Amino acid sequence: MFPSQTYTERRNILSSSIANGMVLFLGNIDNPINFEHNTYPFRQDSTFLYYIGIQTPRLAAIIDIDERKTILFGNEMTIDDVVWMGRLATLREKAELSDITEIQPFEKLYDYIRKSNRSIHYLPPYQSHNKILLQDLFGISIQQLAPSTVLLRAIAKQRNIKQDFELQEIEKAVNVAVDMHRMAIEITKPGFKEYEITNAIQYYAQNHETIFSYPPIVTKRGAILHNHYQQNTLQIGDMVLNDSGVETSLGYCSDLTRTYPVDQRFTPLQEDIYAIVLNALKKGESLLQPGKKFIDIYYETCEELVGGLIQLGFMKGNPKEAVANNAHTLFFQCGLGHMMGLDVHDMEDLGEQYVGYTDDEPKNTTLFGLKSLRLGKALEPGNVLTVEPGIYIIPELIDQCKANKMFTDFVNYDKLMRHQNFGGIRIEDNYVVTPTGYRRIGNYLEREVQEIYTLRQKSL
Repeated sequence: MFPSQTYTERRNILSSSIANGMVLFLGNIDNPINFEHNTYPFRQDSTFLYYIGIQTPRLAAIIDIDERKTILFGNEMTIDDVVWMGRLATLREKAELSDITEIQPFEKLYDYIRKSNRSIHYLPPYQSHNKILLQDLFGISIQQLAPSTVLLRAIAKQRNIKQDFELQEIEKAVNVAVDMHRMAIEITKPGFKEYEITNAIQYYAQNHETIFSYPPIVTKRGAILHNHYQQNTLQIGDMVLNDSGVETSLGYCSDLTRTYPVDQRFTPLQEDIYAIVLNALKKGESLLQPGKKFIDIYYETCEELVGGLIQLGFMKGNPKEAVANNAHTLFFQCGLGHMMGLDVHDMEDLGEQYVGYTDDEPKNTTLFGLKSLRLGKALEPGNVLTVEPGIYIIPELIDQCKANKMFTDFVNYDKLMRHQNFGGIRIEDNYVVTPTGYRRIGNYLEREVQEIYTLRQKSL
């Protein structure tokens, strides 16, 4: 945990944003895999971590705005707990690390809530257990739950700006991921299964006191955006797309992607398209600055992608017009980046409208491409985010667009149809917005073509 004063200050800042009433935070529980006592690895709710910091299941906390106090609800270990898990730090000892002095048994939460006739602010629950708990606490159906928009906005505003010690934790996560990715590029050989790379980088991550921050995407079928199938055998001519990151013991994340050849070099076409994606990444990162809307960075980066595809003959016409007509989405279907911090997609449980957009400029949730853009609002110093352009050639999407005569003014379908099985390329780095621009977080991870070739020569 951070120093106890950190959590007090965070709670005080939040309290100043809420007029009155109480803020209710629910921690997560151990979730069963297939029966009650066989559970997934525990991960505390990120907002609970941010304000309370305690990595223990079955807790709740109330910040009483009116009475200016924080109450932790939870139970001390029973003798059965000690028998099975050994003596751990007591709940009171953990609470002291968060500068909380009042602790009540978890069951008392019901009385505290039900006896109150004041406003109770809570967040949208994502665990089924907490949905049912809120239903019981308030005596309403799950469909009637009404999370506090005031609380959502206040938390998003506060957590969106990373403190210096948070940046240090994120940098730890990035540096482990950098070494992990570099190792993956160096060890890959023809004949490997994709999972052999995943096994190696997981071993490395855990040996450096981190865990994966999300299920890694390690695949030769890079056109499948979130492909978790890892049984394919790597062959000469294939590319590997490795999208993986780690999480520190305090919960802070990294998220990097590199694409590299199974052979010592890309094929000529692979190298050309890789160069287009890399140029787009450099374009996107160069535009990061306070006050710049990320949706504008998205559009300008897409124009860079289209310009490169026009030079290769896959597209035609004017890049700006092509992007304005959404033609780029045939090759780039997802968003350009997202906030990152305690979650790899930071605060996604709060709702993208509160985290990545504003009431004045809401998210477009219907247009293909834009509906996958998690971030659109103007950037601020202290924002941590990813930039991750890509080109994905998806046969099914091409067939559908061609059959419907979509984008015919901008797409050279004759050439595209000859390369339907190309696959996909993505390159991703992590950044913090500074008062004067941006800083790429962590150590440098090779991304230039010749740098990738140098790493590949170590394995073959």
